[in-house]
Amino acid sequence: MDRTTARDQALVLAREQALDAAEELFYGRGVQSVGMDDIRGASGVSLKRLYQLFPAKDRLVEAYLERRDLRWRGRLAEHVDRHEQPEERVLAVFEWLGLWFAEPGFRGCAWINAYGELGTTSPGVTDRVTAHKEAFRDYLDGLVSDAGLPSVLTGRLFLLAEGAMVTAGITRSAEPAGQAADAARVLLAAARQDAGGGAGPGGER
Repeated sequence: MDRTTARDQALVLAREQALDAAEELFYGRGVQSVGMDDIRGASGVSLKRLYQLFPAKDRLVEAYLERRDLRWRGRLAEHVDRHEQPEERVLAVFEWLGLWFAEPGFRGCAWINAYGELGTTSPGVTDRVTAHKEAFRDYLDGLVSDAGLPSVLTGRLFLLAEGAMVTAGITRSAEPAGQAADAARVLLAAARQDAGGGAGPGGER
């Protein structure tokens, strides 16, 4: 192994160690209460190397959110893909949220939390939060489209999911996911009825 390869591998390892520590500390304690020295202590990566990898704390926060986004959406998609029926796949999103909310380390939505702390001062963090929420909404839109449902449902389901995240983060309960799922079922049933030309009393729509 030449020196360049060894150096590159050491940088990759140090970056992952720093991000592992950042994820645990930022998500568990909040971004503003954690300093770079805390990351150094938890990761074992020197301050010099930390600042070589992330010249400012905001860059580390952005990298943490970006990596977490890929993992979060990957876990969601993996769960949804266990279901075959299109409408079941839509509802599986809320089922997965319930599983996430019930995890011992759940502390709410990392992106909502980060935006609440830094959204007015860090454009980079705001960009990561916006990208994550847009990707989640786009994913929901794909599920809605695959189920042959009207696209107007996407925004409503998105708000149900986001509201459940906020409420679960405050209450530390998985119950909001079930409540959101119940509301989603009502929306899906109404959409099916409208698509089927369901009539109201007296045969009027």
